[in-house]
Amino acid sequence: MTLAPKNLLVLMSDEHNPRLLGAAGHPLVHTPNLDALAARGTRFTSAYTTSPICVPARAGFATGRYPHEIGYWDNADAYDGAVPSWHHRLRERGHRVDSIGKLHFRGLPGDDHGFSHEVLPMHVVDGVGDVKGLVRENIPRRNGYDKLARLAGPGETPYARYDRDIAAQAQIWLHEQAPREHGKPWALFVSFVCPHFPLTAPPEFYYRYAHERIALPKQYAPAERPSHPYLRDYDACVAYDLGFGGDAALVRRAIAGYMALVSFMDQQVGLVLRALEDAGLAPHTRVVYTSDHGDNVGARGLWGKSTMYEESAGVPLILAGPDIALGATCATPVSHVDLFPFFLECVGAHGAPYEGHGVSPLDVAAGAQPDRAVLSEYHAIGSTGGVTLLRQGHWKYVHCVRYRPQLFDLRADPEELTDLATHASSRGQIERLDALLRRFCDPAEVDRRARARQAELLQRHGGRDAALARGDLSHTPAPGQPADID
Repeated sequence: MTLAPKNLLVLMSDEHNPRLLGAAGHPLVHTPNLDALAARGTRFTSAYTTSPICVPARAGFATGRYPHEIGYWDNADAYDGAVPSWHHRLRERGHRVDSIGKLHFRGLPGDDHGFSHEVLPMHVVDGVGDVKGLVRENIPRRNGYDKLARLAGPGETPYARYDRDIAAQAQIWLHEQAPREHGKPWALFVSFVCPHFPLTAPPEFYYRYAHERIALPKQYAPAERPSHPYLRDYDACVAYDLGFGGDAALVRRAIAGYMALVSFMDQQVGLVLRALEDAGLAPHTRVVYTSDHGDNVGARGLWGKSTMYEESAGVPLILAGPDIALGATCATPVSHVDLFPFFLECVGAHGAPYEGHGVSPLDVAAGAQPDRAVLSEYHAIGSTGGVTLLRQGHWKYVHCVRYRPQLFDLRADPEELTDLATHASSRGQIERLDALLRRFCDPAEVDRRARARQAELLQRHGGRDAALARGDLSHTPAPGQPADID
């Protein structure tokens, strides 16, 4: 569909499991502002990140391309501006394109990420990031795995303070900078860090979630957990669940912390959307909400991201504003790569170069390419070989370079409780989906390229021993805060 040029407000959170959203039917989580945004827009119920870990996910979001196309593989290989982003394309055509908040790019002097101006940017530590994650063989257990359980609960963190500052600066921008933009439509990218761990949440949100109402995650009991070797590799490396020691009360405390951080983030989103209204800009602005990736939140004994389950590789995606259907949902699979062409069209930058696979989500919702497939890739922390998700229709195929595949029928089994790849009757479906995957890329060749780049970076940083001695970066610090390395 052809869109009239309008302003663009992009709101991104970090690590928001798409199922923990009131509009998605979650029975407990309180997200009134995002629910209201969904009610006046279109929500995509099968949206995916390009990679379920922060740095490559954000590179894919910026460039509208998959990791195998752009080569930003892990949390030590951050986006440097070398591949054109949608911010570059809009700025080239005379649009003001500002960012406020977390970017997680390289951020070295001289890097041009494509924005007109970056406010309160968070980039990878020292322009280097998590060097230990470059180790892909004989991977040691990461230190500090017990922090997830130990820090879960009520309190304040630099992340919450950072998000409040981001919301404040966004409100100021909408009231003071936006009215000065009398030429072409502007674009503003507002990027929060919550609900990313630590799972320490402001008390006024934490105590909304009574522990007795919180169920244990699905397949949490050790006997119920899937035994796929890729999951064993990841869990042995990251080992977050060991920190809970099987204590159900601690697990519920962590889930309460996560849900509270989702509600806290929703409040910050609401402040920005209210400023958009109060400034009289809402009728002339399209709004996008998404997250860089999801979070397992204890399902199957897994925490954090880095898996291809819906909780981790899936993302919330809501579009609202002029020309966008009200209160609609779209179940056709979409990806972050699809937002690149939408952003260009949204502000009127027709004809701007784009070399990816993306199709505007509005076109998808209108019926374009109903049989399309989208990907998500993982080549990072805790993996000994590349893993690629292909989603087409209700089928989800997960190709593992070193291990057997996984196959899920999300129509019959939306919770992914039954891996059909072990069923002899699924052989034909696996062959069909694997052939479709190879129209995008050769997973083994992609794995070789990723490993070669990681080996190169590892040597540049002093080799395996130096990387292990550098320690484990549990999470990137907020601007002005010291790095938290174990």
